[in-house]
Amino acid sequence: MRARIPRPRPPRAPRTLRARLTAGLVVLLAVASLAVGLTTVLALRSFLEHRMDQQLLATEGRFPASLERGERPDADNPPDTRGQADHTFGARLLPARPARAAVVDDQDDRPVPLTGGDRKLLADLPATGRGRSVTLSALGDYRVVAVPGDDGDVLVTGLPLRPVAETVHRLEMVEAVVFGSALAVTGVAGALWVRLSLRPLHRVTATAASVAELPLASGEVAMPAPVPDIDPRTEVGQVGTALNRMLGHVGDALARRQAGEERLRHFAADASHELRTPVATVRGHAELALRHPGPVPVEVGRALERIQAESERMSTLVDDLLLLARLDAGRPLERGSVDLTRLVLDAGDDARAAAPGHRWTLELPEEPVTVTGDVHRLHQVIGNLLANARVHTPPGTEVVVHLAAGPGGEVRVTVADDGPGVPAEIQDEVFERFARADHSRSRAGGGSGLGLAIVRAVVAGHGGSVSLDSRPGATAFRISLPARNGTPAG
Repeated sequence: MRARIPRPRPPRAPRTLRARLTAGLVVLLAVASLAVGLTTVLALRSFLEHRMDQQLLATEGRFPASLERGERPDADNPPDTRGQADHTFGARLLPARPARAAVVDDQDDRPVPLTGGDRKLLADLPATGRGRSVTLSALGDYRVVAVPGDDGDVLVTGLPLRPVAETVHRLEMVEAVVFGSALAVTGVAGALWVRLSLRPLHRVTATAASVAELPLASGEVAMPAPVPDIDPRTEVGQVGTALNRMLGHVGDALARRQAGEERLRHFAADASHELRTPVATVRGHAELALRHPGPVPVEVGRALERIQAESERMSTLVDDLLLLARLDAGRPLERGSVDLTRLVLDAGDDARAAAPGHRWTLELPEEPVTVTGDVHRLHQVIGNLLANARVHTPPGTEVVVHLAAGPGGEVRVTVADDGPGVPAEIQDEVFERFARADHSRSRAGGGSGLGLAIVRAVVAGHGGSVSLDSRPGATAFRISLPARNGTPAG
């Protein structure tokens, strides 16, 4: 079995705008340099070849014509090499005889052997005086011109192309050095220029990133400063102006939302405070009426009992609302040493008494676990979690309370059950106020919807966090609290 050789990955194109602009600038300059280089090289080659053609035509074919004076050049009848440059090639093409060819060497001539291919190549030259570039087997690349002779033959004169090639190659080297240096300098200067030009865009990006990191869901939000030094005549300036306008609208909307929330908090606090007295009065009168020694009709007794029960429920609701209002207002909680182990034990005893049909299990460490906080509020937190498990699970459900001191200097409390679980569509809002799995107005299946909201608010007031992990058959509320005085507990 042949192993597959992984194909090399193509180089990734630059992703940032600055890199793309710089790369585009360098690529455009490279293309322009290549076009200029090719144009100048071709133009120089054409110019040199044209001058060579003029030089060959100026000789009027004297050197190849002198080859007509005899079958073999000798001392009495030498070829005419006057005014001919070294390495000038001459050939006489006779209709019925083999072509004769020679080359000037130090003002003298020497015969040049021609192959069949050379003869065919020379014979195909048009006798029009136009230059052609050919390659001869014994001499290499030559520029030749063919003109008609006096005896119906064709006279071919040529000069080597090596000087032209050397000149063109020297130009190519010079252009490569010049254009390469220009590309390097342009790349560095272009990168600096692009970076300087995109500085306003960086400021826009930084402002947008700072806004994205703000907690906009709730609470008072301090909006960042608008983008400074923007020119509305540029595209980046237009983006910055639009962003500043958007930040202004967002800031106004957040300010109005915060003002509305403050008014709602004040209303809840004032309403809760004002409701405590009449609710307590109703509850007291109901209790007083039930203690009346005289006979009370059954219907009236039942009505008084319902009045007492609902007044107690209303009193609890008012107290919860007042507590949330105080926590929203930022009022500090009490600070003292709290034995969480004792709180879990007491809350477990209360849960067993309230729901004997459930199976309650406490998993506690051997040593007491203590934190710094408000003992009454932390007891309320644990009680609310156990009450939530009791109300929303059927009899026979096992509820496990696990308490442990974490290695990172924190205390963890977990309340888990094997009940039906929290519906997935409301898991993100279970800690909101008045959140209920059943959105109907009936309260027969649960409490007021403030228990878990109080849990989150109290835990947050202690610098901790609470989370939920739920699926059918496994639900767990996890609380993390900082240890006592910032040191590991237990």
